[in-house]
Amino acid sequence: MTEMNDDLLRDAASYAGRWLDYQQRLKEIPAVTIAIRHGDDVVLSAGYGHANLETGVPVTPDHIFRVASHSKWFTGTAIMQLKEAGRLRLDDPLGQYIPWLQPPLAAVTIRQVLNHAGGITRDGYDNDHWQLEHPFPDVEQLRRLVEEGGEVLPANQKLKYSNIGYSLLGLVVEAASGSPYNRYVRENIVDRLGLQNTGPETNEEARERMVTGYTSRALLEPRLPLPDADTHAMSAATGFYSTAPDLTRFAAAHFLGNDELILDESKREMQRPYWPVRDADSYGLGMMVARVGERWMPGHEGGFPGHATRTLLDAGQQLAVSVLTSDSGGDADALAKSVVRLIDLALTQKPAANPTELDRYTGRFSSLWGYVDIVRLGNQLFLISPESDNPAADVTRLEPVEVDTLKIEEKEGYGSPGEHVRFIRDGEDAVERVTIAGATVYPEGRREEYLQRRRHELAAR
Repeated sequence: MTEMNDDLLRDAASYAGRWLDYQQRLKEIPAVTIAIRHGDDVVLSAGYGHANLETGVPVTPDHIFRVASHSKWFTGTAIMQLKEAGRLRLDDPLGQYIPWLQPPLAAVTIRQVLNHAGGITRDGYDNDHWQLEHPFPDVEQLRRLVEEGGEVLPANQKLKYSNIGYSLLGLVVEAASGSPYNRYVRENIVDRLGLQNTGPETNEEARERMVTGYTSRALLEPRLPLPDADTHAMSAATGFYSTAPDLTRFAAAHFLGNDELILDESKREMQRPYWPVRDADSYGLGMMVARVGERWMPGHEGGFPGHATRTLLDAGQQLAVSVLTSDSGGDADALAKSVVRLIDLALTQKPAANPTELDRYTGRFSSLWGYVDIVRLGNQLFLISPESDNPAADVTRLEPVEVDTLKIEEKEGYGSPGEHVRFIRDGEDAVERVTIAGATVYPEGRREEYLQRRRHELAAR
């Protein structure tokens, strides 16, 4: 794996922000925020789009999102704290802490629920709370969902994701700590890290700064704004709210060598994949574990009515990326992983000795076919389509051959290797246009001028 380099990381973060800005507009995601952290430094914290489409309020990194199943990561951390304090053991049965549980679920262990191997129903026989048709269950309703069909598979047979299981872990935290779940995680995780924009359940203050969540474009109808909803007894599974910068701060507490919340031994146990899943992320203890290039990256994603979120971390290299979207179908997971791949592309380059010489060629350019970016990552120039879902895998290397002329050096498939990119400038050295293998594109700043001219030309034909 490539070593971290702050200059290369900042090059990647700079372009990742521009790419994500374009993706937000291209996919019409109402709001996207991102944070990238390396160690103690936040190298990117930005927002794109609007916190509310109806009012047109711009989104900022401090706007709050429902981060949903990120809650399981917080719950897993709480369980590991209680384990380290000797208040519970991972192989204790749930029935030791929840007296009303009946066999066979009473014998399911804490560890099995943490890694979704308890065989417990995902959301119960009536889970239209996810469609906001009725409130999320309280403790009595949770008990009813468990007692009426809670066991679906034998324990420790396969990964079976369960929000109900993690809701039960919230009761375990309460029994082992002697404190209500929401109070325990706030005092022992949120407040300990100073997370000013994070909590286990929304309140009036949080809702005032929360983005409006919207239905997915997959409905093929105008987006509907969705109200917030209290998650009640399911807070340990899906109740948390946060911001992208706060989530990378929480992720930093899971970097190896950081002892703010739990020991490295506990972190390694949480971050080790227990259950491999074909063509999907694995799962550890309270953490999803993704393979992104050469990196194993634990973290979590979350889906809530109107919100889709994803956080990834590399515990050894102390890197964390968090992407939050206000769209039920917003693919935050794919966006976050693409940002990591851009970072890794940059880290394989050499730092630029004189970046100004190469930066004169960078920018976004357009034609009737769309946009193309010329990007500097370290000492290397790349041609990248901002429309690409995986821009790091769809790059063309460019090499300067003389002033204002670059050579296309590498392009897999049907590119134009060996041909040239030529810059035409005005008397003030500003770029007027660029030809890429003979095709003309225009700087983003001249887009309206170019499109207006083309409209007239095409209308005259």
